Amino acid sequence: MKHLEYFQKIEEQLKEQLKEEHIEQAAQFCAESIRAGRLVHVFGSGYSQMMAMEVFYRAGGIVPINALLLPQYALFPHAELSTHQERDENFSNHYLHMEDIDEKDTMIVASVSGRNAGVIDMALEAKNVGMHVVALTSLAFSQTISSRHSSGKLLKDVADVVIDIKCDAGDVAMSLERIDSKFAATSKVLGLTVMESIIARTIEINKEHQFDTPIFSSSNLNDGDKINAKHIKNIDRCYLIYDLLE
Repeated sequence: MKHLEYFQKIEEQLKEQLKEEHIEQAAQFCAESIRAGRLVHVFGSGYSQMMAMEVFYRAGGIVPINALLLPQYALFPHAELSTHQERDENFSNHYLHMEDIDEKDTMIVASVSGRNAGVIDMALEAKNVGMHVVALTSLAFSQTISSRHSSGKLLKDVADVVIDIKCDAGDVAMSLERIDSKFAATSKVLGLTVMESIIARTIEINKEHQFDTPIFSSSNLNDGDKINAKHIKNIDRCYLIYDLLE
């Protein structure tokens, strides 16, 4: 039965992620940024915005995460529009400079295909600023496509560290006889797992350096609001502004 086969596929792909050595380097970058009193930025377009949402303002998550949730790349109010917008060059790179950015920051860019101009522009601009750039992408997918960026590069070609989320080309895992299209995406289960694993290792690395990483509590716990109030300084649009040194 396909629902059981899907679980088996996810299990296989998650086991492949256990072999992914680059998660350690990504966490090292994030930990260094946080110890320096700076931010970890997370960016994606379309469904890959979920990667940023997963670790932003999140129970059990790191406080100094800045989710770059550009509405132009969101699935609402018109999903098809985001498909066109993410292919346009010279937009996301300009948006980055509206944020609180520094060369000590780390940028995580998520894109399953890694081919569209928006994510490549963001990665390139973050590197121009001096940030370490981490890419979350599917290498199996990238091997089947060409870039939509004028540089001819894919996301995997411009990042300092590339983490393969291990999903199949086309991000579909199931098939049935007499059905032309494959179905059942796995990228978000895999991608969100990678994101949380980076967060977990980041916290551990900082503790090894005798540094306590600020962590959000669930606001639905009795003392959650009190704990979170110590962290939150200001909220502006989609991101938080911090002074971690206070």
